[in-house]
Amino acid sequence: MNPPTEMTFVDLTGFGGPENMMLARGPLPEVRPGEMLVRVEAFGINRPDVLQRKGDYPLPPGASPVLGLEVAGEVVALGEGAAGFSTGDKVCALANGGAYAEYCAVPATQALLWPKGYDAVKAAALPETFFTVWANVFDMAGLKPGETFLVHGGSSGIGTTAIQLARAFGAEVFATAGNAAKCEACEALGAKRAINYREEDFRAVVVEETGGRGVDVILDMVGGRYFDRNIGSLAKDGRLSIIAFLGGARVEGASIAPILTKRLHVMGSLLRPRMAAEKQAIRDGLAEKVWPLLEKGEVAPVIQTVLPFAEIADAHRQMEGGDHIGKIVMRIA
Repeated sequence: MNPPTEMTFVDLTGFGGPENMMLARGPLPEVRPGEMLVRVEAFGINRPDVLQRKGDYPLPPGASPVLGLEVAGEVVALGEGAAGFSTGDKVCALANGGAYAEYCAVPATQALLWPKGYDAVKAAALPETFFTVWANVFDMAGLKPGETFLVHGGSSGIGTTAIQLARAFGAEVFATAGNAAKCEACEALGAKRAINYREEDFRAVVVEETGGRGVDVILDMVGGRYFDRNIGSLAKDGRLSIIAFLGGARVEGASIAPILTKRLHVMGSLLRPRMAAEKQAIRDGLAEKVWPLLEKGEVAPVIQTVLPFAEIADAHRQMEGGDHIGKIVMRIA
């Protein structure tokens, strides 16, 4: 069946609150060389979507102005040079934008077949968080079996993914979260100890739990407010990977001396601006190392809520409210 000429998509009428997102009708996206057109069945909600809605996340050159970074659905058309897939394939993909729509053009090099046994909702919960965790925890920070790992925001989509993957690849895991229920969820997923950051000093807990050594790798999305305590929580040759700065981008009063004396590595990255070849390499690593774990049920996305397309504003309110554990997913078909 040929795609229609028009689709429903989420139109951001102006930067601001969730009420500025409206369902609208418009043409399907152009399919460029190397891209596939996917009929979207479900898509995930992510923190960068909220920032873009507010006007705080500038678009990379050439990206769709329509919100959304991950989709799951059916391939209905292939652009010139798009390889590895056929029309009719069920795929999930990291989009460069445009996921909040009935049809989305995605690079073939950023797509994977649904893991065996998965439906659209489960598949849509994978790309953004699994690409992010694989790139930052394993590729950049080089977490190894037998090492210790701390993830902040352990109950978030990123956090629940990081806990499971770190544990599956043989690391001892610690996590921070904001209440007892979230801490319990982190420990159920494999964290040895979840730390309620509202009641405990995570640095003191980590140092005690590791016998004074500290952890080998930290995945941080808080930024400035946690920087000094993160440095104090790392073991010799430890690696701090920063992927966001929800607690501020500036660091006040921190000492860099431990970075020198403990030979620490401080790194950071954003996923969306990465080059296409870098995203393809991440995709290939996931296909080889992680998709088999998903198909065996050893790792799985944690999904808090599934909402219909028309309730997109409510989905963003839930994301901003911060009470969810895992992913918020929208179902189109």
